[in-house]
Formats: sequence, structure tokens, C-alpha cells
Amino acid sequence: MTKKKQKMTNCEVCGNYVYDDDYGYYVCEMDLDEDEMRLFIQGSFHGCPYFQYGDEYRIVRHQM
Repeated sequence: MTKKKQKMTNCEVCGNYVYDDDYGYYVCEMDLDEDEMRLFIQGSFHGCPYFQYGDEYRIVRHQM
């Protein structure tokens, strides 16, 4: 039995997609409107206008 590798979505690498300790799961920090929230919950929110690549090493590379 082989494990199927999951395709990474934009949200999983977005800097606005953070873990919320109160809820116990990941949430989007942006204020999404009703249509955007529906797509986000369905997992089909592609081409997000709020997407920011969550690269925590960006500052370190900039300092070099």
C-alpha cells in the first residue's frame, strides 16, 4: 500500500495561514468576504489576492 502524496495548496505555504491555539486548527488571518470564505472552506480558493509566500528565511537571506 503506497501513501498518496497530497498536493500542497496555496494556503499551506501562505504567510496569512497561521495556527490558532484557541481553535486548535489553521485559519486565514485575512478578512475574507462571504464568497471568498466559501471557496476557502471548500478548499478551492485558487489565485488568492491576499497570498503572500510564507518564507521565514527571507530576512536572513536579505541580511547576507
